[in-house]
Amino acid sequence: MFKDKVCIITGGANGIGKALVKSFYDQGANIAFIDKDKEAGERVYQSINGDQEGHYFHPGDISTEEDLNVFTEEVIRKYGRVDFLINNACFSNRGLLSNCSFDDFNEILKVGITAPYYLTLRLKDVFNEGASIVNISSTRAGMSQKDTESYSAAKGGITSLTHAMAMSLAGKVRVNSISPGWIDTSNIEEFSLADKLQHPSGRVGTPEDIARVVIFLCDKKSDFINGENITIDGGMSKRMIYHGDENWRFNIEEHD
Repeated sequence: MFKDKVCIITGGANGIGKALVKSFYDQGANIAFIDKDKEAGERVYQSINGDQEGHYFHPGDISTEEDLNVFTEEVIRKYGRVDFLINNACFSNRGLLSNCSFDDFNEILKVGITAPYYLTLRLKDVFNEGASIVNISSTRAGMSQKDTESYSAAKGGITSLTHAMAMSLAGKVRVNSISPGWIDTSNIEEFSLADKLQHPSGRVGTPEDIARVVIFLCDKKSDFINGENITIDGGMSKRMIYHGDENWRFNIEEHD
């Protein structure tokens, strides 16, 4: 479906990013991805670079302007155009209870918000007609556990950045986001029955669940979807929970 298209992916070495690389590769796209995990990134790169050589991996840290500049310069030099930008990379430095420092907090904002903005700025003049940006947000943009301030703030920011960029790029590039819920990125094959059944869909999510929707959003037939956020969490965030309902109990002993 995406033969000869150019797809840029951040955080493509593991988890959802790795599934994205494989999915776009299976669709025939040329893939450029960046990840600071050099060893894992090299393995992913080798897995897709056997029978076609239109791919590029840059081991770099997207929290730094220097690495973003090097990466985008090579993308522009190598391809001269971009069809898809998937802003996937992010992680957590936790929050208040772990004493997340000023620099730690801002590192997450740089990775989760500044980098997607800056990549778009750097590439805006080489996006092809009908191009698509997909930002990976999280259900944590709207719900939280304790000690998750850095990650939740970044995901709230990327959700808002999505609709802002959709307006600025209207008529040139569509911009949407996806909010995954519980996604098994560690290749754990067995979950408890309770883990599964707390999801109305009856299972924990997989990276491929997210990749399929990214592919859908990048399809030109989806061109009426713009500035939108799609939640993919097996219905978990729609379940209303009360103490005593469906045998759920609030553990008072563990409450600070």
